[in-house]
Amino acid sequence: MLIRRPSGVRPSQITSETLYLNRRTVLAELLAGGACAAVRAAHGAEQAPPAATLQYTRSTRYSIADAPNTYEEITNYNNFYEFGTDKTDPARHAGSLRTRPWSVTIGGEAEKTGSFDLEDILKPHALEERIYRLRCVEAWSMVIPWIGFPLGDLLKRFNPTSKAKFVEFTSLADPKQMPGLRSDVLPWPYMEGLRIDEAMHPLAFMVVGLYGRELPNQDGAPLRSMAPWKYGFKNGKSIVRIRFTEGQPRTSWNTASPSEYGFYANVNPAVDHPRWSQATERRLGGGFFASRQKTLMFNGYADEVAGLYQGMNLHRYY
Repeated sequence: MLIRRPSGVRPSQITSETLYLNRRTVLAELLAGGACAAVRAAHGAEQAPPAATLQYTRSTRYSIADAPNTYEEITNYNNFYEFGTDKTDPARHAGSLRTRPWSVTIGGEAEKTGSFDLEDILKPHALEERIYRLRCVEAWSMVIPWIGFPLGDLLKRFNPTSKAKFVEFTSLADPKQMPGLRSDVLPWPYMEGLRIDEAMHPLAFMVVGLYGRELPNQDGAPLRSMAPWKYGFKNGKSIVRIRFTEGQPRTSWNTASPSEYGFYANVNPAVDHPRWSQATERRLGGGFFASRQKTLMFNGYADEVAGLYQGMNLHRYY
């Protein structure tokens, strides 16, 4: 079902905690319990071609020890509003997304700019698997075995200049492939950004796969970014443009609702969303009655990334 936002309703109001903890959580646990295929069939989901397998090595240095969520959980409970605002909409509708051919435009404050085919983007990079936490601002979390390569390794190839202080990511916006774009829930195309030192950090990842295969459409194929110490909305999906900027770039959620979604989006349990607490979370797949767990500062990656924000007021720069 395509949900349109009535005039005067803030974009953030579609993600209330009450809605999540009731209808969406129950649905998520049904999916996790093996009802995924039945739900997709009932809704007439468009099925993408089987994903190709990938050659990769497993990273122990950057992987956590938690057991990953299942493939079914990861691919059937998603935020990807270009395909709809309900958590099951991306799995239902993303089969329409064509990920080949694909190109990425590089622009802004860099010596090498232009349009690059996906194969040229991927060619020099050895793929690795990293098991990362994913924390959503709606108070749910997953553990996901992403496959990709360090984001910084990609960005360095374009020789950003000394003026490049930020990196802006723009997602595909094609109404013919993405039915959610008919809604005015967000300013399209979806845009996100990182400070360049964040983007160059070894934990920042460019994701191309999941569970040994190419990334499913509903999870952001063929390219999505991942900064695991930030809330999930901070990571751009189906990226078509990367731009190096001197000034802080505009981002979609911060533009739509600046009082609720800051530019930095670091996971900070001491900074509540205006309408609910961020102090605890529920791991998807743990069962509806599973106890909530304490939210970790920087999503558990404080030892690695806290130095990026030394001296900053993290209540102001949320």
